[in-house]
Amino acid sequence: MPRRRHLVAALSDPGFRRLYAARLLGQFGDGVFQASLAGAVLFNPERQARAADVAAGFAVLLLPYSLLGPFAGVLLDRWWRQRVLTFANLVRAVAVVAFAGEVAAGVAGLPFYASALVLVSISRFILSALSAALPRVVPAAELVTANALSTTSGTLVAAAGGAAAVGVRLVLGDSSRDYAVIAAAAAVPFLLAGAVAAGFARGALGPLDSERRTRETVGAVLRGLLAGARHLRETRPVLLGLSAIGAHRLGYGVTTVCTVLLYRNYFSDDGFFRAGLAGLTQVVAALAAGGALAAMVTPAAFRSIGPVRWPAALLLAAAGVQLGLALTFVLPLLLVAAFLLGFVAQSIKISVDTLVQQQVEDEFRGRVFSLYDALFNVTLVVAALLTASVLPEDGHSPMAVVVIALGYAVTALAYLRLARVRSSARTSS
Repeated sequence: MPRRRHLVAALSDPGFRRLYAARLLGQFGDGVFQASLAGAVLFNPERQARAADVAAGFAVLLLPYSLLGPFAGVLLDRWWRQRVLTFANLVRAVAVVAFAGEVAAGVAGLPFYASALVLVSISRFILSALSAALPRVVPAAELVTANALSTTSGTLVAAAGGAAAVGVRLVLGDSSRDYAVIAAAAAVPFLLAGAVAAGFARGALGPLDSERRTRETVGAVLRGLLAGARHLRETRPVLLGLSAIGAHRLGYGVTTVCTVLLYRNYFSDDGFFRAGLAGLTQVVAALAAGGALAAMVTPAAFRSIGPVRWPAALLLAAAGVQLGLALTFVLPLLLVAAFLLGFVAQSIKISVDTLVQQQVEDEFRGRVFSLYDALFNVTLVVAALLTASVLPEDGHSPMAVVVIALGYAVTALAYLRLARVRSSARTSS
C-alpha cells in the first residue's frame, strides 16, 4: 500500500491536479502534431526520406533550441511560470495552425523546418516550465511519485494523440492536405491547456519574487545561466545523473533513428505486425506501455534500491535487451524490445528528474532543467548525425546494436563507480 499512499498524497493537492491536467492536454496536442510532422516528412508519398534527411530534420528541429534553451531556463526563474504556461500554449496553438497551412501548401526546405522548430521549441519550453513548477504543488516526499505519474502519463497521452492522428489519417488519406488537417487539430488541446494553466494564481508556480524582479538584460541572462551551470557543477550527484542519462540518450537516439529507417525502408507488413507509419505507431504504443510500467515500478525502486543503483541496473538491462532482442531484427521481438527499452528510458528519466528536483535549489531549477533538456536534444542530434554518417539507409546494422549495448554497460559501471567514489569522499570528510 505505500505506493498507493504516495499517489493519493500527490493527487490530494488541487494545484498538482491542475498542473497535471495542463500537461496531459498539452502533450496530447504534441502527439497529434508530431504524428502529422512525421507523416508529412517521412511517410508522405509526395516526399522522399533518406538517413541524411532524417538527420537534417533532427538537427534543424532540435539543435537551435538546444543552444537557446538554457537561456530560456533563466527566464523560467524570472517570469511567473503560470504566465509562461498560459501564454506559451496560446502561441503554439496559433503556430500549429500556421504550420498546417504550410503542410497543405506543400512548403518544403528551410521555411518548413523553421515553422516546425518554433513549435518544438515552445513545447520543450513548456515541459521545462512544468518540471520546474512541480515542486511548488507537491511535497518533496512525493516528488518521485508525482514525476512518475505526470511524465509517464504525459508520454502515454502523447502516444494516444499520435495514435489518434494515425487513425484519422487512415480515414482521410496520406496527402499533404490530409496531414495539414491533422496538424491543425492539435490547436484544440493546446488552447485547453492554456485555459487550465490560467486557473492558477499568478505566483502559485514560482519563481520567488526576489528572483523574478532581477533585470532581464542579455548580460543578466548570461550571468544567470553561468550561475546555474556552476550550481550544477557543485551539485555532483545531479551532474553524474545527467551524464549517465546523456550517455543513455545517445544510444537511445541511434536506436530511434534506426527504427524510423527500418520501418520506412527495410521492413514489410507481416500480418498483425506492420511496416511504415502504422508499424511505427505500434512501436510507439509498446514504448508507451513500457513507460506506464515504469511509472508503477520506479517510485518504489527509487526509494528502496537508490537513485544510483536503480538507473545503473536499468542500463545493464537495456544492454541485455539490445543483444537478446533488438539484434534479431524480427518485428514481433522488436516490439518486445521497444516495450522493455521504453520501461528503461522512462524509469531513468523519472529517477533523474526527481534527483534534480530534490537537490537543485528553487532559484536554479528552471536553468538546470533547461540544461537537462538541451542535453536531451543535443544527444539526439548527435545520434542522428552518427546514424546518417556511418549506418546504411535502411537502418539495418547489427554492429550498431552491439556497440549500443556495450555503451549502456560501460555507462552503468562508470556511474556506479563514480557515484561510489563521491559517496566515499563525502563520508570520509
